[in-house]
Amino acid sequence: MTTTLDPVLDFDALRQKYLDERDKRITDKGVDQYREVDHPFYGDIYDPYAAAPIDRDPVSEDVEMVIVGGGFSGLLMAVSLHREGIDDFRVIEKGSDIGGTWYWNRYPGCRCDVDAYNYLPLIEDYGKMPSERYIAAPEILEHARRLARATGIYERACLQTGVTGADWDEASQRWIVTTDRGDRIRGRFLCMASGILSRPKLPGIPGIETFQGHMFHTARWDYGYTGGDNSGNLTGLADKRVAIIGTGASAVQAIPHLGQSARHLFVVQRTPAAVDARENAPTDPDWWNKLEPGWWERRALNFEGFVNSIPQAEDLTGDGWTRNWGRMTEAMYSAVDQGPEEMARRRQVADFEKMNEMRARIDSIVHDPKTADALKPWYNWMCKRPLFVDGYFETFNRPNVTLIDTLGRSLDRITEQGIVFDGVEYEVDCIIFASGFEVASPPDRTAGFDMHGRGGITLSEHWKRGRRTLHGMFTHNFPNMGVISGLKQAGITWNITFMNRRQAEHFAAIVKRCDEAGAATFEVTTAAEDRWLGVLHDKAMKDTTFLRECTPGYYNNEGHNERDSIWLSNYGGGPFEYMEVLRDWLGSGLKRDMALCPARVPA
Repeated sequence: MTTTLDPVLDFDALRQKYLDERDKRITDKGVDQYREVDHPFYGDIYDPYAAAPIDRDPVSEDVEMVIVGGGFSGLLMAVSLHREGIDDFRVIEKGSDIGGTWYWNRYPGCRCDVDAYNYLPLIEDYGKMPSERYIAAPEILEHARRLARATGIYERACLQTGVTGADWDEASQRWIVTTDRGDRIRGRFLCMASGILSRPKLPGIPGIETFQGHMFHTARWDYGYTGGDNSGNLTGLADKRVAIIGTGASAVQAIPHLGQSARHLFVVQRTPAAVDARENAPTDPDWWNKLEPGWWERRALNFEGFVNSIPQAEDLTGDGWTRNWGRMTEAMYSAVDQGPEEMARRRQVADFEKMNEMRARIDSIVHDPKTADALKPWYNWMCKRPLFVDGYFETFNRPNVTLIDTLGRSLDRITEQGIVFDGVEYEVDCIIFASGFEVASPPDRTAGFDMHGRGGITLSEHWKRGRRTLHGMFTHNFPNMGVISGLKQAGITWNITFMNRRQAEHFAAIVKRCDEAGAATFEVTTAAEDRWLGVLHDKAMKDTTFLRECTPGYYNNEGHNERDSIWLSNYGGGPFEYMEVLRDWLGSGLKRDMALCPARVPA
């Protein structure tokens, strides 16, 4: 890979343009500009995909582990236990099937932006050849189902079931987990695996509760209204005027299908999306059949190296992620002998060049110059999650598609008949909220209930002065409880299932150690939490300028208190170092940092 830096690029002018665009989007409300989806006007968070109610009697039992959540985090926890010879677990899932994110998100065009060969967990062990490089949501859901079938998880799953409480019982040294189905399950261990993108959010637009038409969130797509399926063909919209609010990852995948089907589509944009071509292709069977054992580990580690700016000898993925990261990393390391300031400058120039190319691509696709200009992203490539979608910009050439660019502001209001911006009302029959999710909220919030640990203390009380954990997974006063995929105070990756697997294996190994030691409980000490907080402080990104200068989004906590953003509140040493920390800790830190109760109490 060779990077040629543009010698005439106006560094200062571009940086100022980015800052000006950011300032348009900073609000005093920060994350408070959003509402919870379970606001009374919207109705309960229900399951629109349930074929029928699951009729069963309440469960009363003792198990080794209760796993809250049936997405990939929970599935990987269950598989990791299974591989340790522990099959006495119970998975509790709100949905009517396992799959988590890939069960709930069924909007047209939904697919993963990390290629299937890296993303699908345990594909080498339980998978079959993906149909294409970037597979659609139904195929990802089928992989989750295949994992569950192969390892007996379905037989141990309570579906259509919401947890209502989890209380530590000192006498029995077990977690008493109750549900909305009358279940009472006593688990020796508790795994919170409710995920990082499980709570949809709505924009706090005045009048939202007055709209008389149809509305839904992309995470609860209403195919009964739109017709069609994940592949499009939304025939129910042929006579409908539709507004979609948002241009993030979900919206840019759904918009091409909405544009094809709706009588008229209004796209409400606050911040333009940085969208590259997907470059999808069918999987080559000859390549697939020649893969040698261990291929997934090598490929996944290589991908992680690229997206963490670690030079790699070869590119095993060869997509937009690795090419762009590699380009910027090469530019940065080309000045390694000139000091960190010049390294940072060269990386920034490479970023400017990349974004200039993206803006030029929009000019080459979108016919109307005014619309093209409005669609151009003016921020650094990693200020928002990069998107790879085909047909997005082409949609704005359709005569039935109107871009409403709010220039960084919100809509004025929503009326009974439509949406209003700059005093102009656009009458619509349907509003689709593509406003995303709460990201990396605490497990008590993502799961919808608060855990009670020793002495009845809740997790929210324990963390009221700030989150305290060991490795982002374990917490004092909450014995035998671990969090998978919490992100904050843990390792972070772009390929989230990669880290989910490592954390699940780590938790399962601790459970096995407790069994071997005859220990009823483990609990991290306050000293261990203090040490980890110190490590996090020492490893934290010292320079917050990048995030502070980014356009608002969930990466930088909507431009408020960047230190609490997912980007700065995780382990700053990167995923490789974090995994090494977990490995070393199992070898030498467990006895120091955890209090083990040696006498096992019979259930």
